[in-house]
Amino acid sequence: QVQLVESGGGLVQAGGSLRVSCSVSVRTGKIASISDMAWFRQAPGKGREARELVAAITRGSSTNYADSVKGRFTISRDNAKNTVSLQMNSLTPEDTGVYYCNAQGVRVTSGLNYGILWGQGTQVTVSS
Repeated sequence: QVQLVESGGGLVQAGGSLRVSCSVSVRTGKIASISDMAWFRQAPGKGREARELVAAITRGSSTNYADSVKGRFTISRDNAKNTVSLQMNSLTPEDTGVYYCNAQGVRVTSGLNYGILWGQGTQVTVSS
């Protein structure tokens, strides 16, 4: 019913930049509101339980970052378009992984509510 679709991953050299984006859509009706949105990262060889929070943003645009990305990454969202983006600068090989979009508290005009939703992930690879 509700889809989260990420885009923008790829291969970049250390020190470079990438921007990943996520769009939330619904097949029937419209998205009424989304509470919190976030980006998680799953490092190579690690399971789903090892996904780590990279950055989060509330509907009011309060942000929270993992210590390892503070000052390098910037999360932003567009409530009108139901999108969230992550600008990643000064990338290092340790930033390599699959980046997952996460949306919490999704309300649809049809009356349905969703607690926590995940995208399919987009690969980010940083070469040294």
